[in-house]
Amino acid sequence: MATQRIRKTKLMRSVEEKQGRQLEHLVPDLVNEMGMSRAAAQLGVSPATLGYWMLKMGIQYRRVAVADGETIEVRRPG
Repeated sequence: MATQRIRKTKLMRSVEEKQGRQLEHLVPDLVNEMGMSRAAAQLGVSPATLGYWMLKMGIQYRRVAVADGETIEVRRPG
């Protein structure tokens, strides 16, 4: 899948500068680790803003329920 260049707002660029990473890589890591609300708080934005950024960057968010003892593995291409 080819990556599409998105137009970033001043706030997006500011968050990247503060965090030292591009949002395309930072956001999935934070959301997987903390969930949407805590990731948004960590970045200093609202959950709605984070959701919009994810939509704009083509980052999918899916919730999965697992039974006791089950695990989930996320694989990234490459």
